[in-house]
Amino acid sequence: MNSTATDATDAPDVTEASDPTDVTAEKAAPDAPDATDVSDGVDVSHRRWPRVLGALLAVALIATGGALYAEGRQLRDTPATANLALTDAEATTRVTGDVSSALGKIFSYGPGATAATRAAAKEVLAGKALQQYAALFGQVERQSADQKLTLTTEVVRAGVTRLTGSSAHLLVFLDQVYERRGRAPTTASAQLTVTAELREGRWWIVEIGST
Repeated sequence: MNSTATDATDAPDVTEASDPTDVTAEKAAPDAPDATDVSDGVDVSHRRWPRVLGALLAVALIATGGALYAEGRQLRDTPATANLALTDAEATTRVTGDVSSALGKIFSYGPGATAATRAAAKEVLAGKALQQYAALFGQVERQSADQKLTLTTEVVRAGVTRLTGSSAHLLVFLDQVYERRGRAPTTASAQLTVTAELREGRWWIVEIGST
């Protein structure tokens, strides 16, 4: 009996034996992902994206600004905007007035006033226009003297088709009244193209053509 009790007392306690599930849990634990590490990765990614987007936005703005500058410069350099007749009202009015006054003078004369007309032409015409006028005006003087002819010219409309700092192209509409002694006056209309150049602060007519 005593030996049996002793044996029973010396027997290992079954409750102290290790639980196999505990061993499995201990082995599996090191392989599980760390929740703290995952959250740190997410936070870094979230912090990085604003910087990336900011850089992309800066590049886009620079590219857009360059495109707008190039387009604006192209518009400024186009022939349309180089034409001051579209942008400078004061210069357009001045050249229109100078040319209209000059045409009225050189195309108006009477039987005893052709010398004054010739002198006026030298003050407003230059280049090719002056040469052509001088070649033809001799015939006008003879005709005016023989037929007692008086010509009065008035510019009824003048438009500047192109204007730069030193040259202008105009389209001019004229009304002309012919008077011969003993006859009723005759009215006629004419249309001219005129090229003028700015010289020493004044517009000179350098070419006249009919249309």
